[in-house]
Amino acid sequence: MKTFELNNKQRIPAVGFGVFMIPNDGPTYDATLAALKAGYRHIDTAAGYCNESDVGKAIKDSGIDRSEIFITSKLWVQDMMDYESAQKGIEASLEKSGLEYFDLYLLHQACGDYFSAWRAMETAYQEGKLKAIGVSNFYPDRLVDLALDTDVVPAVNQVEVNPFHQQDAALIYNTKYGVQLEAWAPFAEGKNGIFTNETLVEIGNKYNKSVGQVILRWLVQRGIVPLAKTVRKERMQENLNIFDFELS
Repeated sequence: MKTFELNNKQRIPAVGFGVFMIPNDGPTYDATLAALKAGYRHIDTAAGYCNESDVGKAIKDSGIDRSEIFITSKLWVQDMMDYESAQKGIEASLEKSGLEYFDLYLLHQACGDYFSAWRAMETAYQEGKLKAIGVSNFYPDRLVDLALDTDVVPAVNQVEVNPFHQQDAALIYNTKYGVQLEAWAPFAEGKNGIFTNETLVEIGNKYNKSVGQVILRWLVQRGIVPLAKTVRKERMQENLNIFDFELS
């Protein structure tokens, strides 16, 4: 699996598996375990998804060494009121997942007292509970403000990126400050007829690839980490099979 280097020298797998909107108590466990068996080594969850426990259980039951799996979770807005609430939120995520550390932990949105929440994450980062810290859904102005006024520059910013929402400005500012861009909803949640779009279908035919593979390859070639969600095993395999071609 291709990886990108974060600004603290940690390596992040170039393609991740997202579990947003997959229910806890079974479905997330099954999907995560299937993804790991398919070859994914990057799993993205969040406190707000309410399925951290299923992700953690699947990791333990996979038989794969923990050091080989990159796990991301996120601090939800109710835990961003102050430093103490953020500390409690971080500990709750670790407890629910049953993990000793997260490879990446993000502020889910630029809400509440996110500067105090960030300082709590910096503390957990220094303690080794979080191997890297970053943000999610931060517009360029909020990202730059945080990057210039904190001890630890965010390693990642996770935002919506897809062919209909290409985020050129976000990519410029994230790159300028050494922040890795991640893409949620790379398939635009299936909207706007993305999988039957004539241009994307034509490109896919040229390379003998699906529209989904073309989109994921386009993101990786832009230096963006896509997070694709699916509960279908054949689609999991397909979404990983993007490293044997290059878009012109």
